[in-house]
Amino acid sequence: MSLSSGSSNSERLHFQRSLRRLEQDVLRMGALVEHSFRMSHQALFSQNLEAAQALPLLDKQIDRYYRHIELECATLMTLEAPVAQDLRLLSAFMQLVRDLERIGDYAEDLAEIALKLLPYPRHDCLPQIEVMSHHAQAMLATSLVALADLDANAGRSIKELDDKVDTAYDTLYHTLAHQQNIIGVVEPILLLALVIRHLERMADHATNIGQRVTYIVTGHR
Repeated sequence: MSLSSGSSNSERLHFQRSLRRLEQDVLRMGALVEHSFRMSHQALFSQNLEAAQALPLLDKQIDRYYRHIELECATLMTLEAPVAQDLRLLSAFMQLVRDLERIGDYAEDLAEIALKLLPYPRHDCLPQIEVMSHHAQAMLATSLVALADLDANAGRSIKELDDKVDTAYDTLYHTLAHQQNIIGVVEPILLLALVIRHLERMADHATNIGQRVTYIVTGHR
């Protein structure tokens, strides 16, 4: 074996190790985002003040992972001359962590809304919104398992859950928008409309993650 081929093999091994570390960081970020979603759920539906107050710090951790992973992806793409399959993986990671970061931002926003809703009586729509939140969380969990397993077929189950979230959004929005005989301020109605919009967007980002996993595995969008 020539000296140049030995050097090439060593560089390839170093690249593969860097890629594995990056994959683990993406999964760790995903676990943090999943935890933040659960915490926002507890803040909203169990009026858990500790969960609501913990979200800003958790979001900062998520943002740090996001910046680190994005920088690592860019570094590997520009300095290591990856082959086509590796380039596809890195490109998908860069897009995927943006989806995760946005879900984390929405979770923090939901916790802030939960605090604003505390003074008001619980709305009749809350049980339906809670179910919607469960579906969106299940979508995120399914997409992260698909990522860990590189399962290109998980998109079907994610799509079924996304249809349920979209239906819930349409139903709940119609209920909130057409509510009559409102006594007192309308702020809780507006806040709940914002909650279902956030949940719908979080579900969309979870769908994106599932689609990006399919792209990683198959090369098709």
